[in-house]
This record gives sequence, C-alpha cells and structure tokens, in this order.
Amino acid sequence: MLILNINKALILGMAAAIQGVAMSVFLFPHFIPSGGAASTGVLLKYLFNVPYAVTLWTLNAGLLIIAAKWLGAKNALWTLYCVTVTSLIIKWISSIVLSPVSYVLTDLLMGAVIFGVGLGILFKMGASSGGMDILALILSKIKGFPPGKCLFWINGTLLLLTGMVVDWFIILYALVCQLIGTRILDVIYHFQAGSLRRQRSV
Repeated sequence: MLILNINKALILGMAAAIQGVAMSVFLFPHFIPSGGAASTGVLLKYLFNVPYAVTLWTLNAGLLIIAAKWLGAKNALWTLYCVTVTSLIIKWISSIVLSPVSYVLTDLLMGAVIFGVGLGILFKMGASSGGMDILALILSKIKGFPPGKCLFWINGTLLLLTGMVVDWFIILYALVCQLIGTRILDVIYHFQAGSLRRQRSV
C-alpha cells in the first residue's frame, strides 16, 4: 500500500507540475486564463475588487468540501496535494519567465496541449488540480459524462461571462485553450481506461 501511494504521489506530482509549466510558461505571460477558477477570480476582482488569492482559496476550499462528500476524503487530499504542487511550480517559474516564449498563437497551442496532458493524467488517477476540475470529475462519476466535455462547458460558460464584462480578446484565446486542452484530456482519459480494461480481462 505504501509503495502504491508513493507511486501515485510521484505520478500526480509530475502531472500537476506539467500543468503548472503549461500555465506559467505558455499561458499566463499572455494573460490567458487557464480555466473557470481563474476567470472567476478575474471577474470578482474586476467587479468587486475581491483579491485574486482570496477568490481562488475560497473557491477551492468549497469545492474540496464537495469533493470530500461526493468523491471521498482521499480524493480531496490528493487534489489538495496536486493544487499545492501546481501552485509551487507556477510561483517558481513565474519568477524566472518574465516574458512570452513566442507568438501568442504558438504559445497558446503549446500551452493547451501540455495543459491537457497534465489534466488528463490527473483525472485518470482520480484527482484534479482543483477549481472547476472537481465539478467536472463529480459530473463524470455521477452522470457518466466525458470529463473533458464537462470541464469545457463549465469553464466555457465562466469564460464567456468574464469576456462579456472584462475583455473578449483574451477570453477567445482562453476558450481555444479549453477546447484543445479538454480534447487532449478525453483522449488520454479514454485511452488509459481502455488499456486498463484489457489488462483486467487477461
């Protein structure tokens, strides 16, 4: 059991780090929100001057309580671990990467693909990076919907709302990021699920 938990921690840590790299290296330098939680923070800051960190902490804490109820306390702890790893990676890289790596469309494509890979691994392992990923994972488990589609519609709705209030230009990039990232998520999620089923049937 200990070895299994160590292996899971290493895999989740790697996936969370991959996601952090995608955001801090390719997306954030262009001010592209990585998802619904970030969009919510931007919206509340713009409308009510609520500090960004307060919004993210409160949102993640509330969603983790939901995750503990619907998905189990163990999943909530793993998600908290992933959120911590991602945050530390973003904080570290953001102090080094001070400007965009390339043109916005190139960085958008690279960031979305890498973001989707990290997210796909997290979902398949039964965890997430927090935020709206938790709601998508709950809907996937309860209703059987593809997690990527759930996440796209949740984040897409919040991104559109933010775009209506703040700035359409950046939000369009964020929607493209969500579309590509969640498609990559579903490919990884279903590919691994199929592999596991084949292994069990042998």
